[in-house]
Amino acid sequence: MSEENAEVGGIAVDRLRSLIERIERLEEEKAAIASDIRDIFAEAKSAGFDVKIMRTVIKLRKMNAADRDEQEFLLETYRKALDI
Repeated sequence: MSEENAEVGGIAVDRLRSLIERIERLEEEKAAIASDIRDIFAEAKSAGFDVKIMRTVIKLRKMNAADRDEQEFLLETYRKALDI
């Protein structure tokens, strides 16, 4: 059996290795991107921006308009109920 087509316990070794290596590369890229994002938040903070609010704005921008409107309505309803 050639090493290229090797199987162990019914598992195609080369295919598994390829998938694992691709995931590892993507994990490395993800870590680098996360570091870049942290750097940008640090820059924003040093410029006087509220990072917590920026994260909330980013979260809201990811939502569609209907979900955002529903969340704002519920928040306002709860605030009124709690008199805050």
